[in-house]
Amino acid sequence: MSTIDELFTNLRAAGRKALMPFITAGDPDLEFTARVLAEVVGRGCHLCEVGIPYSDPIADGPVIQASYTRALEKHVRLEQILEMLGGVIPKLTAPVVTMASYAIISRRDEEQYVDAVAKAGVAGIIAPDLPVEESAPLAKICAKRDISLIQLVTPTTPRERTLRIAETSTGFLYYVSVTGITGERKELPAELVDNVAWLREQTALPICIGFGISDPEHVRMLAPVADGLIVGSAIVRRIAAAADEPREAVLKNIGNYVSTLLSELSVA
Repeated sequence: MSTIDELFTNLRAAGRKALMPFITAGDPDLEFTARVLAEVVGRGCHLCEVGIPYSDPIADGPVIQASYTRALEKHVRLEQILEMLGGVIPKLTAPVVTMASYAIISRRDEEQYVDAVAKAGVAGIIAPDLPVEESAPLAKICAKRDISLIQLVTPTTPRERTLRIAETSTGFLYYVSVTGITGERKELPAELVDNVAWLREQTALPICIGFGISDPEHVRMLAPVADGLIVGSAIVRRIAAAADEPREAVLKNIGNYVSTLLSELSVA
């Protein structure tokens, strides 16, 4: 059983749902990334997604794209990110997964990439641009090292293909809530709950919903049908303030924000 499998087994047994913040590695610097990880986990978040900056991000909206650009302008490298994660993950009580374009993974070599993230203590890999038809080799490598390979389903994914993705994913299934890019939204699609409810009947794999989730109302809407909720742009936007504001104040703001979402999640 992988670390992520164990987490969701325990959460389900307790009747609880997971909150997973997304954090861009290296924005504004890796030292602050480590501090944000410690802050959100200390507030009670159940797992964390760390974005590996890439010059041509897949499906990321302007907030996350800008954070990637800022990190790349400071020449943040994969090796530095993994070194940072290797130092902070052993101190956390929540698993960490990486979101990285498959171009980054293949450039390094699949086996070498998985070995490197495993050495850093990473529990799972998300490669949003890796088609399910081409995922078997990476899935095999991940399975040997108890690393989850988390794959994405979108609202436009045909149901037959959705089932194939669910069958080949491990850890959890990442359900993209909207057609489009990441970013905070006031409203989510009305059919989202029904779509996830259908998927829940097709697979025992935990389902985590991401894209657009940013306020307590979204938590109240989605927690009944999801195993976890992923919050990205709302947190990345708050992190961006560290360029101009005192870092302690920014950390407190981020912590208070996730605490608000967690309070809604605990009663959902």
